[in-house]
Amino acid sequence: MSDTPGKLRLGALVALVVGSMIGGGIFSLPQNMAASADVGAVLIGWAITAVGMLTLAFVFQTLANRKPNLDGGVYAYAKAGFGDYMGFSSAWGYWISAWLGNVGYFVLLFSTLGYFFPVFGEGNTPAAIIGASVLLWAVHFLVLRGIKEAAFINLVTTVAKVVPLVLFILIAVFAFKLDIFTSDIWGLKNPDLGSVMDQVRNMMLVTVWVFIGIEGASIFSSRAEKRSDVGKATVIGFITVLLLLVLVNVLSLGIMTQPELAKLQNPSMAAVLEHVVGHWGAVLISVGLIISLLGALLSWVLLCAEIMFSAAKDHTMPAFLKKENANHVPVNALWLTNAMVQVFLIITLFSASTYLSLIYLATSMILVPYLWSAAYGFLLAVRGETYENALAERKKDLIIGGIALIYAIWLIYAGGLKYLLLSALLYAPGAILFAKAKLESGQQIFTTIEKVIFAAVVIGALVAAYGLYDGFLTL
Repeated sequence: MSDTPGKLRLGALVALVVGSMIGGGIFSLPQNMAASADVGAVLIGWAITAVGMLTLAFVFQTLANRKPNLDGGVYAYAKAGFGDYMGFSSAWGYWISAWLGNVGYFVLLFSTLGYFFPVFGEGNTPAAIIGASVLLWAVHFLVLRGIKEAAFINLVTTVAKVVPLVLFILIAVFAFKLDIFTSDIWGLKNPDLGSVMDQVRNMMLVTVWVFIGIEGASIFSSRAEKRSDVGKATVIGFITVLLLLVLVNVLSLGIMTQPELAKLQNPSMAAVLEHVVGHWGAVLISVGLIISLLGALLSWVLLCAEIMFSAAKDHTMPAFLKKENANHVPVNALWLTNAMVQVFLIITLFSASTYLSLIYLATSMILVPYLWSAAYGFLLAVRGETYENALAERKKDLIIGGIALIYAIWLIYAGGLKYLLLSALLYAPGAILFAKAKLESGQQIFTTIEKVIFAAVVIGALVAAYGLYDGFLTL
């Protein structure tokens, strides 16, 4: 791993980025995208996503290089640029997004196992929840053994899960039929999809979900052997995953039509390959998904604990979250994270929570941390901070930061009012931990502008709570 004890080299950092992004999303991508859009809108959507996410990756790379003193990635950038409450909100939102995503992963994992063992059903049967709980705590105690050891296992699973994806792409290239691909490019035969603009907007939360993890290397910046490797790992990981995602999605649309793909059960990639090669294709993809999810779960458990730990170290989160064990693992942050996952796993027994509803909510929670990171990158370039005698670089970063900021705002618009309100409902209770941390430091809880922002969050939360009660909002 590294010659420096406890430090992560470039390969491990790239694996954290790729391992975080390639979880369950790519295996369900053919159906998830076809449910919202046909070929033309899909291509437009990927073009927007590629530009937007690439600029966001460049922002993370630039911030890692220009602000090497800021550890913790998305959380630290929001705090440095926009104050303590915004920093706290980014850490809180990122944390909730990460463990909610883990709940979704557990549901999808045991739904996939249900292909082989019917007792697990759709991933939310009593047997599935018991199995998920056992696995959750197995991962928990593995991570307690040390960050570096867990990162090594993630490196192994990342390599293992890319193999079936590459095999799928190679087979799909030969099975691709242009007449299927071009049969209804703009979705005119399916009026339920809406206009091309509606289709593009509706697919956006799916594209963000499959890219969450792009900031993985920056979260672990303090544990990197070389600081410069953080930015490299972010860009290398992004380009690798973008190629895999676009190929899987676009090639599937040349094998089955949009209405056929939209009706598939997830993991839909298994059904697409089964359509081409028969039963063994579904088995291959299901096994690949199981390996993929196990690796992604490990990555996200690491990220969850690290973001809370980083925030606690500079008093934005309460002090109890910065406690480490003998292996330098943030033990209290880890226990809190996995306790929340356990609670929500039990809730899935008594609710209609599905993989898609969980990931949409998880995605909406991460939009605010992305927005503040993009805004901070743009702000540095506007001010010229750290750009002394580097006018050309400043102009380049001003353009990149501006595009990333516009993209982040577009994502919040694309997510829609429903998820904005539900996000407010989850953001509001976090103020309790924020207040506790401030009181521990003997500081005033809110500044004047933060009081206004918090009031807006509370109003949104109250509207969301009433909406869930009245029925005009649903999870």
